[in-house]
Parts: sequence; C-alpha cells; structure tokens
Amino acid sequence: MNTKYSDLIGQTYEFPQEEFSLSDDSLEFHGVPLQQLVQEYGTPLKFTYLPKISENINRAKKWFSKAIQELDYKATYNYCYCTKSSHFNHVLNEALKNDIHIETSSAFDIEIVENLKQQGRITGETFVVCNGFKRERYIENIARLINKGHQNCLPVIDNYEELNLLTEAIDKSFQIGIRIASEEEPKFEFYTSRLGIGYKNIVPFYEKQIKNNEQVELKMLHFFINTGIRDNAYYWNELMKCLKVYVRLKKICPSLDSLNIGGGFPTKNSLAFEFDYEYLVYEIVNQIKLACDEAEVPVPHIFTEFGSFTVGESGGAIYKVLYQKQQNDREKWNMIDSSFITTLPDSWAINKRFIMLPINRWNEEYERVLLGGLTCDSDDYYNSEQHMNAIYLPKFKKDKPLYIGFFNTGAYQETIGGFGGLQHCLIPHPKHLLLQRDAEGKLEISLFRAQQTAAQMLDILGYEKQYENKEINATAEKVAMQ
Repeated sequence: MNTKYSDLIGQTYEFPQEEFSLSDDSLEFHGVPLQQLVQEYGTPLKFTYLPKISENINRAKKWFSKAIQELDYKATYNYCYCTKSSHFNHVLNEALKNDIHIETSSAFDIEIVENLKQQGRITGETFVVCNGFKRERYIENIARLINKGHQNCLPVIDNYEELNLLTEAIDKSFQIGIRIASEEEPKFEFYTSRLGIGYKNIVPFYEKQIKNNEQVELKMLHFFINTGIRDNAYYWNELMKCLKVYVRLKKICPSLDSLNIGGGFPTKNSLAFEFDYEYLVYEIVNQIKLACDEAEVPVPHIFTEFGSFTVGESGGAIYKVLYQKQQNDREKWNMIDSSFITTLPDSWAINKRFIMLPINRWNEEYERVLLGGLTCDSDDYYNSEQHMNAIYLPKFKKDKPLYIGFFNTGAYQETIGGFGGLQHCLIPHPKHLLLQRDAEGKLEISLFRAQQTAAQMLDILGYEKQYENKEINATAEKVAMQ
C-alpha cells in the first residue's frame, strides 16, 4: 500500500524535477541538501540561490535571440531587471554579471544605480529605464544622473507634467519614453491603468509637447499590463492596440526606435506548472514584425523588464513545525516557527501560491493539514486556497521534527514584509543565507543577515536600550544565530 509522502508526490506529479530531487528521504533544491542547512543554521531561515538568477536571465535571452534569428528581425533585444522585485546588493550583483540593463521605480533606485556605477558594475552603456510616478526627489535624481553624463538614462513619461519638470532640471538634451495606460481586464474594478497616458492621447501629447522641443527626443514606447504576459485574447488584443500606436508614432517621429513590453513572465508556483515561454516570445516578436511590415516602418528594438521572473525562483524559506493543534474532528493545524504575514506576505495578501514541500521524512505516512503562523491574526495561515490543492505533509510526531520549505519566494517578499524593520506581532525576520557556486560548481554558503533581535526592534520603536547586561545580550545574539 502506497502510504508514504514520496508515493503521494510520485503519483501526483512528475518527480524528481529540474530543481527538486531526493537524497534518501530529504529534499534537495538545485543539488543543495536542505536538511544540512537546517541542521547547521536552524530555523526559521530564508535563502537565495544566486545561480538561478543568471540562469533565468540567459533563458530569456536565448528565447528572444532564437525568435529574432528565425524571423529575420532587424533589431535588438535588451533585458532589463525590474529592481523593485528585489533591491538587494547580492541580487543586483548576480544579475549584472549577464550584460543586462536596469528599470527603476522611485527616487532611491537612482541612488542605488549611482552606487553600482561607482563600483563599475554599471557603465555608460547600461540603459536605466525610469518608470513610475515621478515627484521632486525622483526628478532631481534622474536629472543628476543625466547631467553627469549618463545618456542612456531614459525617463518614461507617466503623466503630462513630468516632461516640463524634467526639462527644467536637466541642462542638456535627453531621450525619453512614453508609457501607455493600458486597459485592464474586465474583472478589475477600474477600466484603465492609473499609470501612463491613454492610447488616444499619446500622439497628441507628442505633437504638442515633444515634436518641437529641441531638448527632448522620443526613443521608447512603453507597454505593460497588470496580469502579465499570457497567451489569452486580452493580452494579444492589448498588444495589437499598442502596436497601432507605435506605428502611428513612428511615421511622425523618426527618433522612436524602441518598444518596451514590460515584464510579467510567471514564476513556477506548483510542481504541475506548465508555461510555454519560448512559444510566447516567438509569437510576440512575430506580431511586432507583422504589424511593422504591414505599416512599412522599421521594427523596434525590444526591451523587457522582468522582475519576478529574474529573481523569484532563486528564493526559499524553511520553517519547523512546532506543534499540531486538533481544532475539531476534521482540521489539524501545523504551527510553524514564524509568520506567513511577515515572511511570505503575498501568500495572505493576494493568495499567491508558492511551491510547498517537506524538507525531511519523505518516506513516512502523510496526513492532510492546515498551516498556521505565530501571530495572533486570523489571516496568518496557508491552506488549499493559496496552495491550489489540499496540503499533505508527513504525519506530525513530537519526537521527530518536521521541516517544510516554501520555494520560488525570491521576489517582493522581503520588501513587502519590511525586512529589517518592524514585523507584525514583533515576529523577527529569519536569518538569511546566500547560496552560490564557485567556478568548479562547489556550493558556497554565507550568512547575509542573522535573525532579528529584540534589541533591534526596541530601538526602532524608540525604547531605551534593554540589553545593557552582557549575559542577556550574549544570549540574544546566540539565539539570533541559531
């Protein structure tokens, strides 16, 4: 009788998979023995497997390169990383190894760009595409970058006022893009994105404010929809509308030579995940070419701004099941040693799905459970609503610790969760490990941040220092490192 957890997974999914495999009865992620991480560093912990970032960047480059070659597309492809997905230095450092560009969203992003430029990781050839609604500090920072000679800084106009603000702050000629305010799916509570300028207003805006402005040159049209790149009628319809605007603009604006199709590639959220990236890339490039050939205008250089796709599948979180609560005759709650609200905020805020698997005890019997976090908040849970299916895990046993992992959590969770700051119910953020491989493929592990201490939280809250006693302080630091 097949009653082991490994049997359940083997009967339900194709397993092992590219990133997941078993060693004895313990899970490995890209060949990383996760049980060993737990034994050495304890839980809760988060990790970033840095090689996955480079891998996904080069996968996308390969898809676009292949489509461009097969279609004889006479322009280039430029991969931008959307920094808001994860601003961490180790993420940018890994991503920038792959000859990419940067997309920013706010004022402090530019200061990160300047820091990277000082270190030589960004050069004058790097495009810095500046999106978002721009107020004074953001405008000032963009202007400073351009005034210091970074000609490939490309502010994307989001509203009618921004162009005047930029021309007042920048003392030389510069290039810009215009963002299209796409129409949202019918399920949304509003019809048009709050970001950008409406389809019908873009050409009049160009003719009124840009065409005769000798300081400004329009280079890019920017297109993005909330639901991302999908093979459905809504996406293709919005892309066709965008291309109609592009060819109309191109005929009256010779400097326009680039189309930014934004981001939106999905990340793997289930062992049953299937998505034909290569087909979609080919079809996008094909539709752009067909529209331009029909209008007899040159095809544009293509830009993308992949954020979650770049970094999402590099991240993971591991928790220990502390206790099981039998709340009624049907529901068993496995309580973890952290909080979903603080460490995986998208799981409760937007019911985002992540891959969840046990780290150990795969060769034991399983049971159906619910997962609960430590906060005293009714929303601090993870169940079938987020997980696509009911959650099954090896049976809880007090004398046999059970560890569970959530995977592909690398995008947005730290920044939304307030990494290093206050956490709901003052649950500390976990320790964070960086996983890298050297030139010979050997795994290298480093501690990026220890677990947050009570002293750090009390300092943020404005309390006087509580850890003057050396013995107490030493105990707090020891707990943080476990």
